[in-house]
Amino acid sequence: MADDLCFFFFFSKDSFIIKAPKKSPLALRMVVLVFAMVCGVYICSICLKQIGIRTNPGFLNVEVIERPCPEPNIEPWEIPYVHYPRPKTYSRAECKCNPVRYFAILSMQRSGSGWFETLLNNHTNISSNGEIFSVKVRRSNVSTITETLDKIYNLDWSSSASKNECTAAVGLKWMLNQGVMRHHEEIVEYFKTRGVSAIFLFRRNLLRRMISILANSYDRDVKPLNGTHKSHVHSPREAEILAKYKSLINTTLLIPSLKQVEDTTAKALEYFKSARHIILYYEDVVKNRTKLLDVQDFLKVPRRELKSHQVKIHKGSLLNYVENWDEVQKSLKGTHYESLLSGDY
Repeated sequence: MADDLCFFFFFSKDSFIIKAPKKSPLALRMVVLVFAMVCGVYICSICLKQIGIRTNPGFLNVEVIERPCPEPNIEPWEIPYVHYPRPKTYSRAECKCNPVRYFAILSMQRSGSGWFETLLNNHTNISSNGEIFSVKVRRSNVSTITETLDKIYNLDWSSSASKNECTAAVGLKWMLNQGVMRHHEEIVEYFKTRGVSAIFLFRRNLLRRMISILANSYDRDVKPLNGTHKSHVHSPREAEILAKYKSLINTTLLIPSLKQVEDTTAKALEYFKSARHIILYYEDVVKNRTKLLDVQDFLKVPRRELKSHQVKIHKGSLLNYVENWDEVQKSLKGTHYESLLSGDY
C-alpha cells in the first residue's frame, strides 16, 4: 500500500491538488497547499521507512534459534537412556551434544563397591559421585531423594569425581539400606521414567563380607592408623596394619545374619527386575577383568583399561582374621554356607 502511495505522490501530484476558482480567496489557496505538503511528507516518510527496512538488515530483529543436537546412531530401545543435560551451574560448551547415560551402583556395605567405583572413575568419561545418600537428610523422603537424583543427573552435583562438560555416564553409589528398599516402588518408577540403569554389585562370600564389616567397625572405634579411620587403604603397609585385627563372630547369630543378607539381595533383584540392570559379583570382577568391559559396554562408553589405587586388606585364608575360627567352622558345617569357609581369589 505504501508503494502505491509513493507512486501516487510522485506521479499524480498535480491531480491531487484541488484547483480553486480564479476568484477564490488567498487563504483558501494556502490551506490547500499546506494540506498537500503534509500529505506529501507523510507519504514520503512511509516510503523511506520501507526502503530502509529492505536495504538495511541492521534494523531487523533476528531471533537466533538454538539448533537441536543431532540424533545419535543408536538402536530404538536405547533412546530412553540417552540424555542431553543442561546444567544450571555451568555450560557444557562444545560437549553439549555429547549424549549422557544415567546409572546407579546398588550394593551393600563392604561388598567391594568403593573399589569398584574407583575403577569406574578411572574412566575419562564416567562420573560416579560416591555414597550420596549416606547423609540421612537426603533420603528422608521420596521428594528429597528425587531432588538429589535430579541434581546428580543434570550434572549439577559437584564432587571430586565429576567430569562435568564431557561426561558420558553419570551416577552414584547407593547402599540398599539407604532408602532403596524402603522407597523401592518410587525409585523403580523414577529409574524407568528417567532412563536410569542399575548396576548391582554383590559379594558371593558373605562370611568374608561379615569379617570386613567387623574389622571396619573396629577401625572406626580404635583408629590404629595414626588416629584416623580409613575404610579403604592405598598402601600395603596400611593394609598390613589393619589385617592384624581378628574378629570375634557371634556364632548364634551367624546363620540368621547370612540369611538376612541373602533375602535382602533377592528382594532387591525382584524389586528392580523391570528396570534396565546388570548384576555383578565382587569376586568375579577381581578374578576376571573382562567383567569391567561388560560394564563399559553396558554404559555405552569407549572401552578403557581401568585401574584403582586401593589395596586389599584381607587376603588368603579366613582363619587368619577370625579369633573363634573353630566355633565358626562348627556352626557352618553341614549347611549350605559351608563353602564360605574356604576359597579365596
